[in-house]
Amino acid sequence: MTLDTQLHALRQVGELGTDRIADAQLAAIAALLTRADDRRSLSADHTVVGLFGATGSGKSSLTNALVGEPIARSHVRRPTTSEPLAVTWDPAGAAALLDWLGVRDRHSRDAPIDPRAQQLILLDLPDFDSVEVEHRETAERLAGQVDALVWVVDPQKYADAVLHTDFIARHARHGAVTIVVLNQVDLLPAADVPRVVESLRGLLADDGLRGVRILPTSATTGEGIGELRSAIGALAEARVAQAARLTADVSALASDVPGPGSAARSSKGDARGRARDLTERLGDAAGVDVVARAVAGSYRKRSGQATGWPIVSWILRLRADPLARLGLRPGKGPKKDPELHRSSMPAMNASAQAKTSLAVRGYADGLSEGLTEPWRAGIREQGQSTIAALPDKLDLAITRSSLPTKGSWWWVIFGVLQWVSIAAALGGVLWLLAIAFLPNLALQAPVVPKVEGWPLTTLLILGGVLLGILLGVIGSALGAATAAGRRRSARRSLLAQVGAVAQEFVVAPIDVELDRVRRFDTALAAARG
Repeated sequence: MTLDTQLHALRQVGELGTDRIADAQLAAIAALLTRADDRRSLSADHTVVGLFGATGSGKSSLTNALVGEPIARSHVRRPTTSEPLAVTWDPAGAAALLDWLGVRDRHSRDAPIDPRAQQLILLDLPDFDSVEVEHRETAERLAGQVDALVWVVDPQKYADAVLHTDFIARHARHGAVTIVVLNQVDLLPAADVPRVVESLRGLLADDGLRGVRILPTSATTGEGIGELRSAIGALAEARVAQAARLTADVSALASDVPGPGSAARSSKGDARGRARDLTERLGDAAGVDVVARAVAGSYRKRSGQATGWPIVSWILRLRADPLARLGLRPGKGPKKDPELHRSSMPAMNASAQAKTSLAVRGYADGLSEGLTEPWRAGIREQGQSTIAALPDKLDLAITRSSLPTKGSWWWVIFGVLQWVSIAAALGGVLWLLAIAFLPNLALQAPVVPKVEGWPLTTLLILGGVLLGILLGVIGSALGAATAAGRRRSARRSLLAQVGAVAQEFVVAPIDVELDRVRRFDTALAAARG
């Protein structure tokens, strides 16, 4: 993975982590990105190597030994390391970089400490354990800016807690650009040097700095100075110290940023199942079943009017249509604009509003399960922000639903047959009346034929009545069965509209937040390398 990729990922972590990770971490990310941009905009050919150590570790003497001249002691105003001193071998190209580093005390030399270090910047830094606060702050600042770190320790204070806890451990990820120098080994018996080196190696391992090179040196005798020059020359020749340093900085900082949790990888099938459950619960709160029952009730009423025995079915006309009571029955004329027209359903009561709220919260909590609290809270807030608008949106969804309110083709057939039955029964009654009253008017009474011994008038009356009743019973059964189907169809249509509202106002906004979680998780993994 390239440094560019990691820096881009870290920038995404900062952008996506706003309001989700600690402000201090956001500030650290911004500072590192700025530092990386600044350093990469300056000379890529120069390698900045800083010598860090405690008071008395011999940094200045080591600097003089490396350069081959008493530069660190030549400045009359610098009896101790109170501010950083730079030695360069390409002053023109190093000036801007030293300005950025804030190093004013600069010395230029011609002969490099190693043939491969023609463009080296060597810094002798203030003591990090100085009683002067500004000295320590300078050391801490430059420890975060130099390309390579040389930790200079002496036999007396190589186990110092300040050195290990406050400095080396904090930069333990920079092993690729770190050299540890055990200076002043001339103060130790030769036989003790390996033992002290191994002791120091164990302390460094405890700090997290394993496998780092430890060089025993003495500025007084010159022991190990050649090896140190060669090690620094190898860093300068590779020209990877800058990238390696920044890579380690990015990885270290990203590793300190907490991940969002495991819900970032929840399955799509699980999300769809939760969305269906959300739609069902919102539909219950919005009164989908109430409307679906009204559709069925309206159909049964109109079916009874159309197919029932006309002598009694007119009574059904006195009953209010269930859909009409809800303001949902299609009227005659142009279709009403659902954006302007609302149903006549009562406003959501406290129970329905509670159901809506619980449905949204349950959906948000279900999808955010496994996330860390800041990310889970963000998804809850996203869901909570939609709850206030849902009642009106759900009512609009009910209004614009295409409900199955049309009559059935068989109503006409049953209606015709009912009137035939009425006509037959009425014909039989009139025939009987004619037989009874025409003789009183001196007219001849009509002859009544018989069928199987039954007078035709009786058959007409009985047949008409029985046919009407039978048609009414069959029509009622067919109407009930069809109404049940209409109820299911209406429920599907209503839930589809409710689902569209849920998708737009709940699912989609939360999906955006979940996508943010996933992108943050991916970016964090990339930034960690």
